[in-house]
Amino acid sequence: MSPGNRLRWLPYLFAAGAVFWLIELTQFAAVVAAPAGREQLRQALLTAGITNVNTMLTVEVVILASLEVAAVVLHGAAYYGLRAYRAWGWVVAVVVAAAWSLLLVGIPILIFLLRRPTRQAYGIS
Repeated sequence: MSPGNRLRWLPYLFAAGAVFWLIELTQFAAVVAAPAGREQLRQALLTAGITNVNTMLTVEVVILASLEVAAVVLHGAAYYGLRAYRAWGWVVAVVVAAAWSLLLVGIPILIFLLRRPTRQAYGIS
């Protein structure tokens, strides 16, 4: 079986991850944009004992939005790189799978990516 047939599903797994993170980013943006959502975030910070609520809210929004945008970009890069059978696509996919493996979800994908036939299909020996 050629590498294309055996690995055909792999890029679409990362495309689904990009869509997932786009949805998460949209939901977070909606919460931040809505006055009631911002008030809920402020109340959570006040309940946690934070005194400078506005500054912490800004820091929280910037950090979470940046992480979600980075996740979208990495998943998208893995999709396009794997689809074109590029070595850099394999590297990005390994980074993304390693990050997901912190939640145990990415371990099977990481193992699949690190197998010799998968590496050789992407030009990694």
